Amino acid sequence: MNNILIIEDEERVSEVVKAYLEIEGYKVYCVTNGIKGIELFNKVDFRLVILDLLLPDISGEEVCKILRRKSDVHIFMLTAKVSLTDKIEGLNAGADEYITKPCSPRELTARVDALFRRLESSRSNLILSNDGLLSIDPDKRVVTLKGQEVAMTPNEFDILYTIAKNKGRVLNREQLIEQVFDFGFEGSDRTIDVHIKNIRKKIEENTRYPKYIITVTKLGYKFGGENYA
Repeated sequence: MNNILIIEDEERVSEVVKAYLEIEGYKVYCVTNGIKGIELFNKVDFRLVILDLLLPDISGEEVCKILRRKSDVHIFMLTAKVSLTDKIEGLNAGADEYITKPCSPRELTARVDALFRRLESSRSNLILSNDGLLSIDPDKRVVTLKGQEVAMTPNEFDILYTIAKNKGRVLNREQLIEQVFDFGFEGSDRTIDVHIKNIRKKIEENTRYPKYIITVTKLGYKFGGENYA
């Protein structure tokens, strides 16, 4: 069962979204504040959290950080906070998508469907870096560095995997958005840069001179450590 948790203090909003998602066969749980959301998350195996940022007890950003410390569950932020700064802060907190209100429940349901299609699609075999120290297992959705598992958000994993499976090919931001986000992406293409920065912090020994995710000036990103000619 694909369990979904909605943390939203506007019960009318959550009930409408719940109704649409349940028609598609999802099991949906709703709570009205962050503390209850965290408590329920610790009891049920959720694959997606739809999270409002303006909650009555603690901020949605703080809830996101708490969930992200213990899980790589997908997190959709659903909020009226629409500035670019808010979006970047949300992504840095660990969100996978940042959806602004008002949002059509049909559109939100389509985004959820697209997410689970992507998760359940067939994956190719293990990918290794040039030096053999970094491995990416698309079936288990696990990244290891020097034998140690690296915690990744779902979108971070998908971006790294997409770049890696296209080894030798340079992908620009638009191509990464098309291959990773799949449906109705909102926001600047610089969102990719935020994710790349966060991935590099986790896997690169020196983020100023990365060897796994290489920036190709004015073109995009590629995987490996070889020089680009």
